Amino acid sequence: MTDRAPEFTDLPLNPALFQGLDALGHVQMTPIQAQSLPALLEGRDLIAQAPTGSGKTAAFGLALLQRIDMAQGRTQALVLCPTRELADQVAKQIRKLATGIANLKLQTLTGGMALGPQLASLEQHAPHVVVGTPGRVQELLRKKVLDLRVVRVVVLDEADRMLDMGFEEPIREIVGRTPKERQTLLFSATYPDAIRDIARTLMREPLEVTVEGATRQADIDQRFYEVDPAQKPAALAGLLMEHNPESAVVFCNMRRDTEEVVSSLAHLGFSALPLHGDMEQRDRDEVLVRFANRSCNVLVASDVAARGLDIDDLAAVINYELPHDADTYVHRIGRTARAGRSGLALSLVTPRELPRVQMLEEKLGAPIRLQRAPLAALRARSAPAAATVTLRIDAGKTDKLRPGDIVGALTGDAGLPVAAVGKIDVFPTRSYVAIARAHADKALSQLQAGKIKGRKFRVRRI
Repeated sequence: MTDRAPEFTDLPLNPALFQGLDALGHVQMTPIQAQSLPALLEGRDLIAQAPTGSGKTAAFGLALLQRIDMAQGRTQALVLCPTRELADQVAKQIRKLATGIANLKLQTLTGGMALGPQLASLEQHAPHVVVGTPGRVQELLRKKVLDLRVVRVVVLDEADRMLDMGFEEPIREIVGRTPKERQTLLFSATYPDAIRDIARTLMREPLEVTVEGATRQADIDQRFYEVDPAQKPAALAGLLMEHNPESAVVFCNMRRDTEEVVSSLAHLGFSALPLHGDMEQRDRDEVLVRFANRSCNVLVASDVAARGLDIDDLAAVINYELPHDADTYVHRIGRTARAGRSGLALSLVTPRELPRVQMLEEKLGAPIRLQRAPLAALRARSAPAAATVTLRIDAGKTDKLRPGDIVGALTGDAGLPVAAVGKIDVFPTRSYVAIARAHADKALSQLQAGKIKGRKFRVRRI
Protein backbone atom coordinates (compact mmCIF):
# COMPACT_ATOMS: atom_id res chain seq x y z
CA MET A 1 0.00 0.00 0.00
CA THR A 2 1.43 3.38 -1.01
CA ASP A 3 1.42 6.40 1.26
CA ARG A 4 -0.54 9.06 -0.54
CA ALA A 5 -0.71 12.71 0.40
CA PRO A 6 -3.89 13.53 2.36
CA GLU A 7 -6.67 15.12 0.34
CA PHE A 8 -9.61 17.32 1.31
CA THR A 9 -12.02 14.52 0.30
CA ASP A 10 -10.66 12.52 3.26
CA LEU A 11 -12.22 15.07 5.64
CA PRO A 12 -15.80 15.13 6.98
CA LEU A 13 -16.45 18.49 5.26
CA ASN A 14 -19.81 19.99 4.34
CA PRO A 15 -20.18 18.97 0.63
CA ALA A 16 -20.88 22.62 -0.29
CA LEU A 17 -17.28 23.49 0.66
CA PHE A 18 -15.80 21.27 -2.06
CA GLN A 19 -17.19 23.71 -4.63
CA GLY A 20 -15.16 26.50 -3.00
CA LEU A 21 -12.03 24.34 -2.89
CA ASP A 22 -12.47 23.66 -6.61
CA ALA A 23 -12.85 27.40 -7.26
CA LEU A 24 -9.52 28.00 -5.48
CA GLY A 25 -7.84 25.10 -7.29
CA HIS A 26 -7.07 23.19 -4.06
CA VAL A 27 -6.72 19.41 -4.38
CA GLN A 28 -4.07 18.17 -1.96
CA MET A 29 -3.60 19.67 1.47
CA THR A 30 -0.57 21.73 2.45
CA PRO A 31 1.27 20.64 5.63
CA ILE A 32 -0.56 23.19 7.83
CA GLN A 33 -3.93 22.01 6.47
CA ALA A 34 -3.10 18.31 6.89
CA GLN A 35 -1.85 18.81 10.47
CA SER A 36 -4.60 21.11 11.69
CA LEU A 37 -7.88 20.46 9.84
CA PRO A 38 -8.90 17.12 11.44
CA ALA A 39 -8.61 18.72 14.91
CA LEU A 40 -10.25 21.98 13.76
CA LEU A 41 -13.26 20.11 12.40
CA GLU A 42 -13.61 18.41 15.83
CA GLY A 43 -13.83 21.88 17.40
CA ARG A 44 -10.41 22.01 19.07
CA ASP A 45 -8.53 25.23 19.78
CA LEU A 46 -5.33 25.66 17.79
CA ILE A 47 -2.04 27.56 17.97
CA ALA A 48 -0.27 27.34 14.62
CA GLN A 49 3.15 28.79 13.91
CA ALA A 50 2.86 29.15 10.16
CA PRO A 51 4.32 31.60 7.68
CA THR A 52 2.48 33.61 5.04
CA GLY A 53 1.86 31.47 1.97
CA SER A 54 1.47 28.20 3.91
CA GLY A 55 -2.25 27.70 3.22
CA LYS A 56 -3.43 28.76 6.69
CA THR A 57 -6.29 30.94 5.40
CA ALA A 58 -7.96 27.98 3.68
CA ALA A 59 -7.46 25.93 6.88
CA PHE A 60 -9.25 28.33 9.20
CA GLY A 61 -11.69 29.37 6.45
CA LEU A 62 -12.93 25.78 6.08
CA ALA A 63 -13.09 25.32 9.85
CA LEU A 64 -15.26 28.40 10.43
CA LEU A 65 -17.51 27.87 7.38
CA GLN A 66 -18.15 24.28 8.52
CA ARG A 67 -19.63 25.64 11.77
CA ILE A 68 -21.95 28.29 10.30
CA ASP A 69 -25.65 27.58 10.82
CA MET A 70 -27.34 29.34 7.89
CA ALA A 71 -30.72 29.14 9.63
CA GLN A 72 -29.38 31.51 12.29
CA GLY A 73 -28.97 35.05 10.93
CA ARG A 74 -26.40 36.17 13.50
CA THR A 75 -22.60 36.62 13.53
CA GLN A 76 -21.03 33.21 14.16
CA ALA A 77 -17.39 33.65 13.11
CA LEU A 78 -14.87 36.44 13.64
CA VAL A 79 -11.42 36.77 12.05
CA LEU A 80 -9.10 39.51 13.36
CA CYS A 81 -6.17 40.65 11.16
CA PRO A 82 -3.49 43.32 11.75
CA THR A 83 -4.01 45.35 8.55
CA ARG A 84 -6.74 46.25 6.12
CA GLU A 85 -4.79 44.67 3.24
CA LEU A 86 -4.60 41.32 5.02
CA ALA A 87 -8.27 41.51 6.06
CA ASP A 88 -9.29 42.16 2.43
CA GLN A 89 -7.15 39.25 1.26
CA VAL A 90 -8.57 36.87 3.91
CA ALA A 91 -12.16 37.97 3.19
CA LYS A 92 -11.67 37.37 -0.54
CA GLN A 93 -10.42 33.82 0.07
CA ILE A 94 -13.21 32.95 2.53
CA ARG A 95 -15.79 34.27 0.05
CA LYS A 96 -14.36 31.95 -2.61
CA LEU A 97 -14.40 29.00 -0.21
CA ALA A 98 -18.06 29.82 0.48
CA THR A 99 -19.01 29.73 -3.24
CA GLY A 100 -21.27 26.71 -2.66
CA ILE A 101 -23.06 28.19 0.39
CA ALA A 102 -26.06 30.19 -0.80
CA ASN A 103 -26.71 33.55 0.89
CA LEU A 104 -23.68 33.50 3.22
CA LYS A 105 -23.07 37.07 4.36
CA LEU A 106 -19.48 38.11 5.07
CA GLN A 107 -18.54 41.66 6.04
CA THR A 108 -15.10 43.25 6.18
CA LEU A 109 -14.80 45.79 9.02
CA THR A 110 -11.53 47.72 8.89
CA GLY A 111 -10.21 51.15 9.70
CA GLY A 112 -9.27 53.50 6.89
CA MET A 113 -12.79 53.06 5.48
CA ALA A 114 -15.86 55.24 6.06
CA LEU A 115 -17.71 54.20 9.21
CA GLY A 116 -21.20 55.15 7.92
CA PRO A 117 -21.70 52.35 5.36
CA GLN A 118 -20.39 49.76 7.86
CA LEU A 119 -22.87 50.97 10.51
CA ALA A 120 -25.76 50.98 8.03
CA SER A 121 -24.98 47.46 6.81
CA LEU A 122 -24.68 46.04 10.35
CA GLU A 123 -27.95 47.65 11.44
CA GLN A 124 -29.73 46.19 8.43
CA HIS A 125 -28.48 42.59 8.63
CA ALA A 126 -25.91 40.83 10.85
CA PRO A 127 -23.20 39.11 8.76
CA HIS A 128 -22.54 35.41 9.42
CA VAL A 129 -18.79 36.05 9.20
CA VAL A 130 -16.85 39.20 10.15
CA VAL A 131 -13.25 39.78 9.01
CA GLY A 132 -11.79 42.91 10.54
CA THR A 133 -9.01 44.85 12.21
CA PRO A 134 -9.07 45.09 16.04
CA GLY A 135 -9.49 48.87 16.24
CA ARG A 136 -12.57 49.06 14.02
CA VAL A 137 -14.19 45.92 15.45
CA GLN A 138 -13.71 47.31 18.98
CA GLU A 139 -15.25 50.64 17.90
CA LEU A 140 -18.34 48.93 16.41
CA LEU A 141 -18.75 46.77 19.52
CA ARG A 142 -18.73 49.86 21.71
CA LYS A 143 -21.35 51.47 19.46
CA LYS A 144 -23.48 48.35 20.11
CA VAL A 145 -24.02 47.63 16.40
CA LEU A 146 -21.91 44.46 16.36
CA ASP A 147 -23.11 41.50 18.40
CA LEU A 148 -20.67 38.65 19.10
CA ARG A 149 -22.75 36.78 21.69
CA VAL A 150 -23.27 33.66 19.54
CA VAL A 151 -19.84 33.56 17.85
CA ARG A 152 -18.63 29.96 17.54
CA VAL A 153 -15.15 30.52 16.06
CA VAL A 154 -12.62 33.32 16.69
CA VAL A 155 -9.48 33.48 14.52
CA LEU A 156 -6.48 35.64 15.46
CA ASP A 157 -4.49 35.83 12.21
CA GLU A 158 -0.88 37.11 12.29
CA ALA A 159 -1.31 37.47 16.06
CA ASP A 160 2.32 38.46 16.64
CA ARG A 161 1.94 41.52 14.40
CA MET A 162 -1.33 42.53 16.04
CA LEU A 163 0.49 42.57 19.38
CA ASP A 164 3.44 44.47 17.83
CA MET A 165 0.96 47.11 16.67
CA GLY A 166 -0.44 47.58 20.17
CA PHE A 167 -3.70 45.67 19.71
CA GLU A 168 -3.48 43.43 22.80
CA GLU A 169 -6.08 45.39 24.80
CA PRO A 170 -8.64 45.56 21.93
CA ILE A 171 -8.16 41.82 21.23
CA ARG A 172 -8.81 40.93 24.86
CA GLU A 173 -11.91 43.16 24.97
CA ILE A 174 -13.27 41.75 21.68
CA VAL A 175 -12.69 38.09 22.58
CA GLY A 176 -14.19 38.79 26.01
CA ARG A 177 -17.50 39.62 24.26
CA THR A 178 -17.71 36.14 22.70
CA PRO A 179 -19.05 32.97 24.39
CA LYS A 180 -16.70 31.04 26.70
CA GLU A 181 -17.35 27.80 24.78
CA ARG A 182 -16.16 29.24 21.46
CA GLN A 183 -13.36 27.70 19.37
CA THR A 184 -10.24 29.93 19.25
CA LEU A 185 -7.60 29.65 16.50
CA LEU A 186 -4.36 31.59 16.73
CA PHE A 187 -1.95 31.87 13.78
CA SER A 188 1.44 33.52 14.13
CA ALA A 189 4.67 33.55 12.12
CA THR A 190 6.68 33.89 15.35
CA TYR A 191 5.96 32.69 18.90
CA PRO A 192 7.17 35.29 21.43
CA ASP A 193 6.23 35.29 25.14
CA ALA A 194 3.38 37.76 24.57
CA ILE A 195 1.69 35.22 22.27
CA ARG A 196 2.12 32.42 24.83
CA ASP A 197 0.56 34.70 27.45
CA ILE A 198 -2.49 35.58 25.34
CA ALA A 199 -2.92 31.92 24.39
CA ARG A 200 -2.89 30.85 28.05
CA THR A 201 -5.70 33.24 28.96
CA LEU A 202 -7.91 32.96 25.85
CA MET A 203 -7.62 29.30 24.83
CA ARG A 204 -8.56 25.84 26.13
CA GLU A 205 -5.96 23.06 25.72
CA PRO A 206 -4.98 24.15 22.23
CA LEU A 207 -3.34 21.80 19.77
CA GLU A 208 0.05 23.25 18.79
CA VAL A 209 1.23 22.92 15.20
CA THR A 210 4.47 24.27 13.73
CA VAL A 211 5.03 24.36 10.01
CA GLU A 212 8.57 25.13 9.02
CA GLY A 213 8.71 27.70 6.62
CA ALA A 214 8.04 29.19 3.56
CA THR A 215 11.81 29.62 3.33
CA ARG A 216 13.26 26.48 1.89
CA GLN A 217 16.79 27.81 1.92
CA ALA A 218 17.70 26.13 -1.35
CA ASP A 219 15.20 28.45 -3.03
CA ILE A 220 16.64 31.66 -1.59
CA ASP A 221 20.10 32.96 -2.40
CA GLN A 222 21.05 34.72 0.87
CA ARG A 223 23.99 37.16 0.78
CA PHE A 224 25.39 39.38 3.52
CA TYR A 225 27.48 42.54 2.99
CA GLU A 226 29.54 44.31 5.63
CA VAL A 227 29.35 48.11 5.34
CA ASP A 228 30.10 51.19 7.40
CA PRO A 229 26.92 53.05 8.38
CA ALA A 230 27.89 56.05 6.21
CA GLN A 231 28.17 53.80 3.14
CA LYS A 232 24.73 52.27 3.42
CA PRO A 233 22.97 54.46 0.77
CA ALA A 234 25.76 53.78 -1.75
CA ALA A 235 25.76 50.06 -0.92
CA LEU A 236 21.98 49.77 -1.32
CA ALA A 237 22.10 51.57 -4.69
CA GLY A 238 25.06 49.39 -5.73
CA LEU A 239 23.17 46.17 -4.96
CA LEU A 240 20.04 47.35 -6.79
CA MET A 241 22.09 48.32 -9.85
CA GLU A 242 24.14 45.13 -9.83
CA HIS A 243 21.20 42.73 -9.49
CA ASN A 244 18.59 44.98 -11.18
CA PRO A 245 15.59 43.08 -9.71
CA GLU A 246 12.26 43.69 -11.43
CA SER A 247 10.73 44.24 -7.98
CA ALA A 248 12.36 44.60 -4.57
CA VAL A 249 11.23 45.29 -1.00
CA VAL A 250 13.82 47.05 1.16
CA PHE A 251 13.12 46.52 4.88
CA CYS A 252 13.97 49.18 7.46
CA ASN A 253 13.56 48.78 11.22
CA MET A 254 12.52 52.41 11.80
CA ARG A 255 9.75 54.39 10.07
CA ARG A 256 11.94 57.47 9.61
CA ASP A 257 14.55 55.37 7.79
CA THR A 258 11.98 54.41 5.15
CA GLU A 259 11.53 58.08 4.15
CA GLU A 260 15.30 58.75 4.10
CA VAL A 261 16.04 55.67 1.98
CA VAL A 262 13.27 56.57 -0.49
CA SER A 263 14.58 60.12 -0.94
CA SER A 264 18.15 58.90 -1.58
CA LEU A 265 16.93 56.27 -4.10
CA ALA A 266 14.59 58.74 -5.83
CA HIS A 267 17.52 61.18 -6.24
CA LEU A 268 19.35 58.44 -8.16
CA GLY A 269 16.36 57.87 -10.43
CA PHE A 270 14.88 54.72 -8.91
CA SER A 271 11.07 54.50 -8.84
CA ALA A 272 10.96 54.03 -5.05
CA LEU A 273 8.07 54.52 -2.61
CA PRO A 274 7.74 54.20 1.18
CA LEU A 275 5.25 52.00 3.06
CA HIS A 276 4.91 52.56 6.80
CA GLY A 277 2.26 52.48 9.50
CA ASP A 278 1.66 56.24 9.70
CA MET A 279 0.44 56.57 6.11
CA GLU A 280 -3.17 57.39 5.23
CA GLN A 281 -5.06 54.39 3.86
CA ARG A 282 -5.55 55.93 0.41
CA ASP A 283 -1.81 56.62 0.12
CA ARG A 284 -1.05 53.02 1.15
CA ASP A 285 -3.48 51.75 -1.50
CA GLU A 286 -1.80 53.85 -4.20
CA VAL A 287 1.67 52.65 -3.21
CA LEU A 288 0.56 49.00 -3.33
CA VAL A 289 -1.16 49.50 -6.70
CA ARG A 290 2.00 51.06 -8.15
CA PHE A 291 4.23 48.32 -6.78
CA ALA A 292 1.97 45.56 -8.12
CA ASN A 293 1.74 47.16 -11.58
CA ARG A 294 5.52 47.71 -11.83
CA SER A 295 5.48 51.52 -11.99
CA CYS A 296 7.34 51.45 -8.66
CA ASN A 297 10.13 48.88 -8.61
CA VAL A 298 11.48 49.45 -5.08
CA LEU A 299 9.20 49.44 -2.03
CA VAL A 300 10.86 50.64 1.18
CA ALA A 301 8.87 49.24 4.08
CA SER A 302 8.70 48.76 7.82
CA ASP A 303 7.80 45.27 9.08
CA VAL A 304 4.42 46.30 10.46
CA ALA A 305 3.37 48.04 7.24
CA ALA A 306 4.49 45.15 5.04
CA ARG A 307 2.35 42.65 6.91
CA GLY A 308 -0.42 41.42 4.65
CA LEU A 309 1.42 42.34 1.47
CA ASP A 310 0.32 39.79 -1.08
CA ILE A 311 3.15 39.75 -3.62
CA ASP A 312 3.53 36.46 -5.44
CA ASP A 313 6.37 37.45 -7.69
CA LEU A 314 8.92 39.38 -5.63
CA ALA A 315 12.39 39.20 -7.14
CA ALA A 316 14.42 40.40 -4.13
CA VAL A 317 14.25 41.31 -0.45
CA ILE A 318 16.93 43.63 0.92
CA ASN A 319 17.52 44.17 4.62
CA TYR A 320 18.76 47.75 4.95
CA GLU A 321 19.26 46.81 8.57
CA LEU A 322 19.09 43.32 10.07
CA PRO A 323 16.01 42.80 12.24
CA HIS A 324 16.42 42.30 16.00
CA ASP A 325 15.23 38.69 15.96
CA ALA A 326 15.82 35.71 13.69
CA ASP A 327 12.12 34.89 13.16
CA THR A 328 11.51 38.30 11.62
CA TYR A 329 14.47 37.76 9.26
CA VAL A 330 13.05 34.40 8.14
CA HIS A 331 9.62 35.97 7.67
CA ARG A 332 11.02 38.87 5.61
CA ILE A 333 13.04 36.77 3.21
CA GLY A 334 10.26 34.18 2.82
CA ARG A 335 8.39 36.68 0.67
CA THR A 336 10.81 36.25 -2.21
CA ALA A 337 10.51 32.51 -2.93
CA ARG A 338 6.79 32.01 -3.37
CA ALA A 339 5.07 29.38 -5.49
CA GLY A 340 8.18 27.32 -6.10
CA ARG A 341 10.24 30.19 -7.54
CA SER A 342 13.76 31.02 -6.42
CA GLY A 343 14.48 34.28 -4.62
CA LEU A 344 17.24 36.66 -3.62
CA ALA A 345 17.81 38.01 -0.10
CA LEU A 346 20.53 40.65 0.41
CA SER A 347 21.44 42.06 3.82
CA LEU A 348 23.57 45.05 4.78
CA VAL A 349 25.48 44.51 8.04
CA THR A 350 27.21 47.28 9.99
CA PRO A 351 29.87 46.39 12.62
CA ARG A 352 27.41 46.88 15.50
CA GLU A 353 25.03 44.32 13.91
CA LEU A 354 27.58 41.47 13.97
CA PRO A 355 25.94 39.88 17.08
CA ARG A 356 22.73 39.59 15.01
CA VAL A 357 24.68 37.68 12.35
CA GLN A 358 25.69 35.11 15.01
CA MET A 359 22.02 34.81 16.03
CA LEU A 360 21.09 34.15 12.39
CA GLU A 361 23.83 31.54 12.00
CA GLU A 362 22.25 29.61 14.89
CA LYS A 363 18.75 29.93 13.37
CA LEU A 364 19.84 28.97 9.85
CA GLY A 365 22.23 26.28 11.02
CA ALA A 366 24.99 27.43 8.68
CA PRO A 367 27.93 29.85 8.79
CA ILE A 368 27.41 33.27 7.19
CA ARG A 369 30.12 34.74 4.96
CA LEU A 370 30.31 38.53 4.87
CA GLN A 371 31.09 40.04 1.46
CA ARG A 372 32.15 43.53 0.43
CA ALA A 373 29.23 45.56 -0.87
CA PRO A 374 29.41 47.14 -4.35
CA LEU A 375 29.22 50.92 -3.80
CA ALA A 376 27.39 52.98 -6.42
CA ALA A 377 28.43 56.49 -7.36
CA LEU A 378 25.60 58.64 -6.00
CA ARG A 379 24.91 60.52 -9.23
CA ALA A 380 21.44 61.91 -9.91
CA ARG A 381 19.31 60.00 -12.41
CA SER A 382 21.85 57.22 -12.91
CA ALA A 383 19.47 54.35 -12.06
CA PRO A 384 17.07 52.57 -14.43
CA ALA A 385 13.49 53.87 -14.19
CA ALA A 386 10.51 51.55 -13.76
CA ALA A 387 9.06 50.01 -16.91
CA THR A 388 5.62 51.58 -16.51
CA VAL A 389 3.93 54.77 -15.33
CA THR A 390 0.60 54.86 -13.45
CA LEU A 391 -2.27 57.13 -14.48
CA ARG A 392 -5.05 57.79 -11.99
CA ILE A 393 -8.60 58.32 -13.20
CA ASP A 394 -10.96 59.97 -10.70
CA ALA A 395 -13.80 57.53 -11.37
CA GLY A 396 -14.45 53.93 -10.41
CA LYS A 397 -17.04 51.28 -9.60
CA THR A 398 -19.58 53.83 -8.36
CA ASP A 399 -19.39 55.43 -11.85
CA LYS A 400 -19.96 51.95 -13.41
CA LEU A 401 -16.42 52.07 -14.82
CA ARG A 402 -14.91 48.72 -15.79
CA PRO A 403 -11.36 47.78 -16.88
CA GLY A 404 -12.66 47.14 -20.40
CA ASP A 405 -13.88 50.75 -20.66
CA ILE A 406 -10.38 52.05 -19.84
CA VAL A 407 -8.71 49.68 -22.32
CA GLY A 408 -11.23 50.76 -24.97
CA ALA A 409 -10.53 54.45 -24.43
CA LEU A 410 -6.76 53.91 -24.61
CA THR A 411 -6.64 51.60 -27.62
CA GLY A 412 -9.54 53.27 -29.46
CA ASP A 413 -9.51 57.08 -29.53
CA ALA A 414 -6.07 57.35 -27.90
CA GLY A 415 -4.62 54.89 -30.43
CA LEU A 416 -2.28 53.02 -28.04
CA PRO A 417 -1.19 49.47 -28.87
CA VAL A 418 -2.81 46.92 -26.53
CA ALA A 419 0.67 45.81 -25.39
CA ALA A 420 1.31 49.32 -23.95
CA VAL A 421 -1.58 48.96 -21.46
CA GLY A 422 -0.65 47.19 -18.24
CA LYS A 423 -2.48 46.24 -15.03
CA ILE A 424 -5.76 48.06 -14.31
CA ASP A 425 -7.19 48.44 -10.79
CA VAL A 426 -10.70 49.80 -10.28
CA PHE A 427 -11.68 51.02 -6.78
CA PRO A 428 -15.03 52.58 -5.76
CA THR A 429 -14.11 56.17 -6.72
CA ARG A 430 -10.72 55.84 -8.44
CA SER A 431 -9.08 53.71 -11.11
CA TYR A 432 -5.42 53.15 -11.90
CA VAL A 433 -3.86 52.01 -15.16
CA ALA A 434 -0.20 51.17 -15.83
CA ILE A 435 1.13 52.40 -19.18
CA ALA A 436 4.47 51.47 -20.79
CA ARG A 437 6.79 54.42 -20.08
CA ALA A 438 7.34 55.27 -23.77
CA HIS A 439 3.58 55.70 -24.30
CA ALA A 440 2.71 57.44 -21.01
CA ASP A 441 2.70 61.06 -22.22
CA LYS A 442 0.49 60.24 -25.20
CA ALA A 443 -1.91 58.19 -23.06
CA LEU A 444 -2.24 60.99 -20.51
CA SER A 445 -2.88 63.78 -23.03
CA GLN A 446 -5.39 61.67 -25.00
CA LEU A 447 -7.34 60.65 -21.89
CA GLN A 448 -7.36 64.24 -20.59
CA ALA A 449 -8.64 65.53 -23.94
CA GLY A 450 -11.02 62.66 -24.69
CA LYS A 451 -13.72 60.66 -22.95
CA ILE A 452 -14.10 57.30 -21.24
CA LYS A 453 -17.46 55.61 -21.76
CA GLY A 454 -18.76 58.88 -23.23
CA ARG A 455 -17.85 60.94 -20.14
CA LYS A 456 -14.98 63.22 -19.19
CA PHE A 457 -13.08 62.36 -16.02
CA ARG A 458 -10.07 63.93 -14.31
CA VAL A 459 -6.91 62.00 -15.21
CA ARG A 460 -3.42 62.58 -13.82
CA ARG A 461 -0.05 60.88 -13.65
CA ILE A 462 1.04 59.79 -10.16
